[in-house]
Amino acid sequence: MTKDMILTHISNKDMEKLKTLLATSEELEILYAFHDLTPEEQVITFRLLSKDQALRIFEELDTDLQHNLLRSFTDEKAIELVNELAPDDRVKLLEELPASVAKKLINAISPAERASTNVLMGYESETAGRVMTPEFISLSREMTVTEALAKVRRQAQDMETVYALYVTDNAKKLTGVLSLKELVCAESDAKVEDIMIKHAISVTTDTDQEEVARTLQELDLLALPVVDKEGRMVGIVTIDDAIDILEEEVTEDIFDQAGLADVTGKESSRSEVLVHGSLWSIWKVRLPFLIITLAAGMFAGAMIAGFEEALESIAVVAIFIPLIMDMGGNVGTQSSTVFARGVVLGHINVKKFLRHFVKEVGIGLSMGILVGVVAGIITAVWQGRQNDMPMIGLAVGLALVVTMTLASLLGFLVPYALIKFKVDQAAGSAPIITSIKDIAGLAIYFFFVSAFMGHML
Repeated sequence: MTKDMILTHISNKDMEKLKTLLATSEELEILYAFHDLTPEEQVITFRLLSKDQALRIFEELDTDLQHNLLRSFTDEKAIELVNELAPDDRVKLLEELPASVAKKLINAISPAERASTNVLMGYESETAGRVMTPEFISLSREMTVTEALAKVRRQAQDMETVYALYVTDNAKKLTGVLSLKELVCAESDAKVEDIMIKHAISVTTDTDQEEVARTLQELDLLALPVVDKEGRMVGIVTIDDAIDILEEEVTEDIFDQAGLADVTGKESSRSEVLVHGSLWSIWKVRLPFLIITLAAGMFAGAMIAGFEEALESIAVVAIFIPLIMDMGGNVGTQSSTVFARGVVLGHINVKKFLRHFVKEVGIGLSMGILVGVVAGIITAVWQGRQNDMPMIGLAVGLALVVTMTLASLLGFLVPYALIKFKVDQAAGSAPIITSIKDIAGLAIYFFFVSAFMGHML
């Protein structure tokens, strides 16, 4: 199963063949291919999956992809899918949906699923109670292994996981835990209380979700029981949820260290608007920055017009305007990319922004000196001798040094400032950097031309 195989069938309109291909493919293969499809292709592919395949794959998708699919479904299809989700996955999805849509879906699902969903949503956000699933298999101490295995077989189909089994008393208080392996390997007439671990590790419903995930990670557990304040078992947090929690918490920590924690909740929706939004919503984000660029371009044109006399007197000066602007643009793009990636990966701590900033400016200066010396020598030999103007090389070289240094400065400073002011840096960084750099680059270049070649004007 590959993306190309799916696209071939879609382009040939061979939906029956694609349906057969999907039915005989591994779900992991479908997931890998699914992420590379366009939203329209994802909808077509998803609709051809069997009900069980669709549910399992839907649970593994990011919430953004889940939202896209839900929007393409009829109300009936969306309700059916949400109703079949595990309670914790359902809550995770509903939390990300608009309140009106979430309320509509909750009211439409079955009473039993609505009750379990409302219970989880009643707990505070980012706690064990909010991320747990209330679906688990509980056994009693007095059961024999044969009786316990029979109960596991009856209930396994409806459970998210059966690898960890929990022993509770008549008051639903947690008294022990055992693994499915231990149960299968035990003598059939043995009692559950004889093979269970009596001192089970558990967390309460108000335990922070990161602490829960770390506990699962450190103890190499597949699931962790959750109890209420009275010690009654109410759910479990599974290892797949722990992985998602740790990924989310690490991302938040990275932005928090950078003083940018509020950004994480907005980037996904901003990206969604820019990629899949309406024409008007995209215009609202991107056009203001393009207008800034247009105004800056006009200003740069006016600046060139102001030096019209110099350009007429020394025509060779115009040859190097694109060089100055392009080199500055490349350095600015490099620096802004380094900054964005460094922040996301945690390599740049914005609380120590000044240290990173000074280093980047130093790098820009060093590259500017290297490129400026080479370009200055080439310019002096190429145009200086030809036009009897050796100082043109010095003007070009120094302009490159200053412009490239300025561009590296802007590459770090502009995206940092935009994030701080809660402006979309993805749409705004490049236009602002380009505008400032172009105007400043021209001013710097003409300054050095005037300084070293003014006597020729």
